[in-house]
Amino acid sequence: MGKVRLIRRLDRESDQGNELKMSKWGTRCLRLVVVVGGLLLTPGIWAAHVDPHALNSNKSKSTKRVNESQRTRRRMRHLARGRTSTAHKTSLTRASATTARRRYHERFFTSSFAEGIAAGDITDGEDPVVRQAAIDALGNMNGTVVAIEPTSGRVLAMVNQKLALSSGAQPCSTIKLSVALAALNEGLVSKETEVSLGGRSRMNLTQALAHSNNAYFEALGRKLGFEKVAYYAHQYGLGELAGYDIPGEQAGTYPDEVIPQSLGGVGKMCSFGEGISMTPLQLGAMVSAIANGGTLYYLQHPTTPEEVASFQPRIKRQLDIAPLIPEISVGMAGAVQYGTARRLGLNFSEEEILGKTGTCSHAGTRFGWFASYANTSRGRVVVVIFLEGGRPTFGPKAAEIAGLMYRNLYDHNFFIPGAKAADTTASRPEGATQ
Repeated sequence: MGKVRLIRRLDRESDQGNELKMSKWGTRCLRLVVVVGGLLLTPGIWAAHVDPHALNSNKSKSTKRVNESQRTRRRMRHLARGRTSTAHKTSLTRASATTARRRYHERFFTSSFAEGIAAGDITDGEDPVVRQAAIDALGNMNGTVVAIEPTSGRVLAMVNQKLALSSGAQPCSTIKLSVALAALNEGLVSKETEVSLGGRSRMNLTQALAHSNNAYFEALGRKLGFEKVAYYAHQYGLGELAGYDIPGEQAGTYPDEVIPQSLGGVGKMCSFGEGISMTPLQLGAMVSAIANGGTLYYLQHPTTPEEVASFQPRIKRQLDIAPLIPEISVGMAGAVQYGTARRLGLNFSEEEILGKTGTCSHAGTRFGWFASYANTSRGRVVVVIFLEGGRPTFGPKAAEIAGLMYRNLYDHNFFIPGAKAADTTASRPEGATQ
């Protein structure tokens, strides 16, 4: 009887043990199902909770290798080749985009700096104070400085005469002076007339000159038309010799017909001088006429003291611009005060300076122009700066150089009434009346 009870008790314990084992096995299976399901359904969540230390720990404890099937290995090789191809295509796409950007990145081949540019200049008939002021201001920049007495047309100094007397260059935004005078002469605008630039943007002549706005002058050019634009440009001296018997001078070029529309047509001709070649002497003669009230003088460059003593101004023609000068001078003053030429004020602010900048490039060379005159009681000396080179060359830099020159002249009493800074004695102009 005792044996029977013992056997029954052992059977019950065995059954309970089996139930416990089955329960634990079921729990483990359930956990396995949950884990596998989580891996399949929420890989992102699983990846976010992977413990790298645990993985490394498991790896160190287990030395078993997982053997991939041939199909898996082929698939992995195929994916690897596809990834390489995609990366290569992405690299090529990026390289193409970089090349496209570089294609529009302008490269310059002319240096903005030079030494000995004044060597060979003929200087015996020049004003020594003005010449030295110009040389000091220009420094080692690759360019030329021309200083003119606007009431006679005498060239007081011409530094780097080889460049000044060359065939010229695109006038860039300095052409806007000629266009502005033409539009004023034709009655199209006044200094306050606003022109639509597209959308809600509008601008008047004063602002357009001060800030050198291309869209404004393109609109003026289209309204004027090529024939009128060309007529006034020739009246102001473009396309012809500015000097009287100056050896080596060239006349630049002004086209006989409008440039192709693919190059911008008359609009681009009037906004930054596309298709035109202007010399520093031509620009100086035109600005001199603005400074003196409308007389276009032949420029003369004395080469000896005797020529200075016998100097006779020569009038080329009278321009009907006297009533227009107040309309244009406000914008030229604005360029220096707050516009594209304001760098001039870094060096000189004692006297009123009026001017116009210009910046553009052609065939790997950038041009920087600044034409100006000092409105003083001593006389309205005209200063033209022309630079050529690369990125350091542009209109505001030319204005800065002009500021240095005006500073040098001022420090040598050039603008003081009665001071003998230069021998500018001249007889009455030929053709002028009492």
